[in-house]
Amino acid sequence: MAKILITLKLFGSLREAGGDPVQEVELPTDSTVEDLRIWLAARNPQVEKLGDRLAASVNLEIARESQRLADGDEVAFLPPVAGGDGTSPEEADSNDSPDSVKRCTISDQALCEAEVRARVEGPDAGGIVCFIGAVRNHARGHSIESLEYEAYPEMAEREMEKIADEAAVKWPGTRVAIAHRIGRLVIGDAAVVIVAASAHRGEAFQACQFAIDTLKQTVPIWKRELATDGAYWVDDHA
Repeated sequence: MAKILITLKLFGSLREAGGDPVQEVELPTDSTVEDLRIWLAARNPQVEKLGDRLAASVNLEIARESQRLADGDEVAFLPPVAGGDGTSPEEADSNDSPDSVKRCTISDQALCEAEVRARVEGPDAGGIVCFIGAVRNHARGHSIESLEYEAYPEMAEREMEKIADEAAVKWPGTRVAIAHRIGRLVIGDAAVVIVAASAHRGEAFQACQFAIDTLKQTVPIWKRELATDGAYWVDDHA
């Protein structure tokens, strides 16, 4: 029987339960995302635990279970993102942002509000709104010592660019930039910086709110909380 070779990527609690974060998997040529999910479930107990809350992407785009796989595809199974409600992200337009400026970034370095603001500010911006999401010392009834963020960086930056594009459509003339940090963060560190610039403050406030709310639902970033009484992935507590 003819075979295809795909690259499988695992993140967050799924990676932690399944070992290698990147695997080469050989499947029959007519295999679908669902077939790969079944293959993984036999080897990783977290697949069954996450159930319908586990989404999948093929070549950086959210995919349906029925989608057929091709030789060389990159497939990732995505636990619920940090802050999400456990539902899968909707399929989005696959086009890259036409904007040549990289407005949205993932970094393992400390975030700088001024640098993110510089991506979108300008003489036409009468209102500039900045949101900083910082690590707090408590969550879900636990005392937090630090956090660890993990991302699917290529897909995360692409999804954040889509958020910026959608904000520009909803509020014409508005520009949004997003920076998210990964790795280990301590109390008080900035995990995310979002800046919205617009001619008027109302649009800037709305765009900034839209950006953080959407990011928490659709962008593949996962959070592990290290508390005084143990460590856990947030998707296990959703």
